[in-house]
Amino acid sequence: MTTIALDQQIIHAVCPHDCPDTCSMLVTVQDGKAIKIQGNPEHPITNGFLCTKVSRYVERTYHQGRLLYPAKRVGPKGAGQFERISWDEALTTIAECLQAISTSHGPQSILPYSYAGTMGLLHYGSMDRRFFHRLGASLLDRTICASAGATGYRYTVGASVGTDPEAYVDAKLIILWGTNTLTSNVHLWTFIKAARKAGARVIAIDPWRSRTAAQCDWHIAPLPGTDAALALGMMHIIFRDGLQDQAYLDEYCLGGEQLRQRVQEYPPELVAELTGLDVATIEQLAHEYATTAPAAIRINYGLQRHAGGGMAVRTLACLPAVIGSWRERAGGILLSTSGTFPINNAALERPDLIPAGTRMINMNQLGDALTELNDPPVQALFVYNSNPASVAPDLEAVKRGLEREDLFTVVHEQFYTDTTRYADIILPATTQLEHVDLHKAYGHWYLAWSNQAIEPLGEAIPNTELFRRLAAKMGFSEPCFSDDDQTIARQALNSNHPALAGITLERLQEAGWLRLNVPSNWAPFAEGNFLTPSGKCELYSERMLADGFDPLPTYTAPYESPVTNPRLAERYPLTLISPPAHHFLNSTFGNILQRYESGPTLEINPLDAIERNIDDGDQVLIRNDRGGFVATAVVTDRVRQAVVVAPSIWWSELTVDGRNVNHTTPQALSDMGGGATFYDNLVEVERIVS
Repeated sequence: MTTIALDQQIIHAVCPHDCPDTCSMLVTVQDGKAIKIQGNPEHPITNGFLCTKVSRYVERTYHQGRLLYPAKRVGPKGAGQFERISWDEALTTIAECLQAISTSHGPQSILPYSYAGTMGLLHYGSMDRRFFHRLGASLLDRTICASAGATGYRYTVGASVGTDPEAYVDAKLIILWGTNTLTSNVHLWTFIKAARKAGARVIAIDPWRSRTAAQCDWHIAPLPGTDAALALGMMHIIFRDGLQDQAYLDEYCLGGEQLRQRVQEYPPELVAELTGLDVATIEQLAHEYATTAPAAIRINYGLQRHAGGGMAVRTLACLPAVIGSWRERAGGILLSTSGTFPINNAALERPDLIPAGTRMINMNQLGDALTELNDPPVQALFVYNSNPASVAPDLEAVKRGLEREDLFTVVHEQFYTDTTRYADIILPATTQLEHVDLHKAYGHWYLAWSNQAIEPLGEAIPNTELFRRLAAKMGFSEPCFSDDDQTIARQALNSNHPALAGITLERLQEAGWLRLNVPSNWAPFAEGNFLTPSGKCELYSERMLADGFDPLPTYTAPYESPVTNPRLAERYPLTLISPPAHHFLNSTFGNILQRYESGPTLEINPLDAIERNIDDGDQVLIRNDRGGFVATAVVTDRVRQAVVVAPSIWWSELTVDGRNVNHTTPQALSDMGGGATFYDNLVEVERIVS
């Protein structure tokens, strides 16, 4: 913390949102009020600027829509009618209801529902996990975003470890595969621009010509869900033409020869059919990748939101080993850096408190959990760090569940959201400027401490304090429920791993951020040392075989496509994908920055629009058997034929029909990791005749 005037201070804080960049922020506070927020110019990743969303965080903190006091429902569910109550009444009501439900139906009839509304280690998952573990509530499989790809990547490389983002500046070829970097990872673009200025070529692989793809040297648009087929085709060409690094394969990999045989099944002609690309494109891509060094790939989570998502990421993760690009610091591939942080998660979450035999419920199947699950049925839902009535798939089913009169629902939130409308009790939550937190990153190698900049507004409290108070109300006497936030942070850092050597909470608080103890020019797998059981890159994986998967990379087609389900495709011939709108982060900022978006839109190719008599600006209905929503048509060649794009996620209450894209998305799970399949979604589009 730095004092700059008698009445003004600059406070070091951290962006809490679900983004790889985990920015270091400087908050100017005057007379107890935050008046300005900016990126820390001294932080190597933040580099002095914030994204278009977080740069408006002061506005978000003081927005008139903030939820500031506890309240209870006084009208029908979904009507959003509440009256203010005291914290004591709120906590007493919650404790009594949870105890009664636990007695009558068993504690597993209680379901917590949370995700990454904040990514701070304390408020993402610490005291809350301890509370629900001690209670004996059902466990939540938190898989809505990253689990499929992370699982596939780990099978191959061993952990979520990859190329240093700062090393991209020295790459000569950068492939941005399934990532809209300018919207979802903007600080990496600084390094990409520097690499490009030094002569690097940048390629985007994405079914949609996003902001990022439009800025690249070459945009390749495969059909959604076919990324694994493209990677297999590239490897076919690389082996066919003798462009592989055979020495790297022999010394540092398992299964190089088996992989060579497998990719013979994916000649360019077949891959062209599967991906919707031409053979010349596939040939050129493979040759550029294999003959340019250093070559770095950046993948993100969009490409794994379909049936074969885990295998797709697993397959892409094999590419750097085949050409030996791991040898160079600026080569390799990056999905996430999270596995580089040896955080003591057991100390944070206390899994030892979980009763034996406790069931797990997948968060992507919330609709089924609330409407179909028995033995026992879900009788209480406790939501925090999430807005499932906007972000969960198959919202028609979710909302049927939330409307149940016998479902006791608690929501801890910063704003009145789609989800709070269905709550029995709503509780006010602090924003990032109103509490402390400890942050790791998944897009760089810096730990950070976020200071509290201002006092909480109204009666808002952070997640940790909420669950401390509830634990006391429930009579939980274990010492861990008395831990304050500083103690929890120290527990998280209690590790013998060399990456954390010398990094203490006190040093973090003094410096604001510290780099993990990894070498400045670290190429993690230059000489093997993969984090797999074999210590090698597992192109052939015995673990996958034991877990019931093909041990070699392969292509898994989407659940919903003309190839896999032609009868469904006859009725719903368009594949709908729903990447984040530029000013939204999932549903976060949707109520603040919607003025910068042009309302719910659907981008549609001109040929598909002509076939449906749709003109630019028409209102259209996008529908399938699960549901539908209304949007404004944007007729554009940014999207390829047979694909439509709905930038998301709009709060249902802010749309003309009270629905959003997730009224069409499925509850089906990915091949591995229990991941979501949002982009495995066939629809039809119709012009609305007024």
